[in-house]
Amino acid sequence: MTPLPRFHRLPAERREAILAVARAHFAEHGPASASYNKIIEAAGFSKTAAYQYFDGREDLLAAVLDDVLDRLLGVLGPWTPARDEADFWARLEAGSSALVTHLRAHPDDLALADAAVGRARGEVWLGWFGAVVVDGQRLGFIRTDVDAALLAGATAAVMRAADEWALTALRTAQPTEPAPPGSEQVWSLLRGLWNGGTDGGAGRAH
Repeated sequence: MTPLPRFHRLPAERREAILAVARAHFAEHGPASASYNKIIEAAGFSKTAAYQYFDGREDLLAAVLDDVLDRLLGVLGPWTPARDEADFWARLEAGSSALVTHLRAHPDDLALADAAVGRARGEVWLGWFGAVVVDGQRLGFIRTDVDAALLAGATAAVMRAADEWALTALRTAQPTEPAPPGSEQVWSLLRGLWNGGTDGGAGRAH
């Protein structure tokens, strides 16, 4: 389920405007409940014109979720090799903090983040975590007795669970409250996974 080729030939500003309108509707009403007719009307399409760009509602939703995922990955940026273990953890925490900041500032992305990650194309989402795992193995503190692809998948699963936990806290937090506590628990989980369960509650390494 993807937009038809004609959608991708639209000017970038028009594509972004359409996705912004659709994102707001899906965020407000939910991916399963938002009205396709209301979305295309708000985007300035007739129903006939809309079918030149999307086969239907599910194509439009897929385009919105892929765009949200791209926005989240854009906030994280590509993973580049760390200088040492301390630098590795600092970068991982900086990425997590940047995501929290972005999601606080973009409530539509926050509302759709779970669905976007759930739909995530494996080669895109797992690729980011794969780069993290390979870098930690290079630095010598992530285990090598487990296949890197399996470890990347397990890491992504832990982070998905952590994201859902953090996103729930964000949705109920007041805008002026600090980021929800508990990141140390996430780092401790990762270290337990990455070093064979011998973290002992130590959390990050510095």
